[in-house]
Amino acid sequence: MWRAGREAALTLLLLLPSRLTPLGVSNYPHPIIAREGWPFVAISFVAAIAVTGYAGWGWSVVFWLIVLFMLQFFRDPPRAIPSDPQAVLSPADGRIVMVERAQDPYLRREALKFSVFMNVFNAHSNRSPVDGEVRQKWYHAGKFINAALSKASSENERNALWIKTPAGADVTCVQVAGLIARRILCYAKVGDRLTRGQRYGFIRFGSRLDLYLPLSAVPKASVGDSVYAASTVLAELS
Repeated sequence: MWRAGREAALTLLLLLPSRLTPLGVSNYPHPIIAREGWPFVAISFVAAIAVTGYAGWGWSVVFWLIVLFMLQFFRDPPRAIPSDPQAVLSPADGRIVMVERAQDPYLRREALKFSVFMNVFNAHSNRSPVDGEVRQKWYHAGKFINAALSKASSENERNALWIKTPAGADVTCVQVAGLIARRILCYAKVGDRLTRGQRYGFIRFGSRLDLYLPLSAVPKASVGDSVYAASTVLAELS
């Protein structure tokens, strides 16, 4: 039975796209299921096959639900990217929990802050909100409190990028770990040039993205709005 489960898992992996790219920044080929999730999907699938074989369908329903959860959590759909070069795109799927004037703790300036909260039912790929060069990168270890709370921005584990646009605007994009998130993945490096909507990272199992923009930016989204990475316009740079 374990051999059958192992073969089923291998078959599942073969069904995934074969075009792999290095774990650096690239124009992501959108393999539908994010590569970060392949081990989780494979393990849960093998477990479901094994329980089904040993105990029958009645006992395996929960395990198949876990497989479905993993598939929906690690989905990585392609998105249509708006053509306006001044548009600031949402870096993540989720719900806006904050739009306010705030202190950017990384560039030490007054900024327009957007916070996007991702629950476990959102896609968790992180995309660049603007075209630009990565000028600096910061990582801070921290707590894992509820990412929907405002204090998560300063107390939780987080990874920040300073992106300088071709027009000279400074944009700070911060990945923030959540209550059950235990892994922030950021593939961008200082000196990389990102394009709007380009995939640069991933956060596992619930989290938050903070975005600090120049005060001259014009908001196009409000608190409570549902947003989608790479396709929803949060603001326009002036």
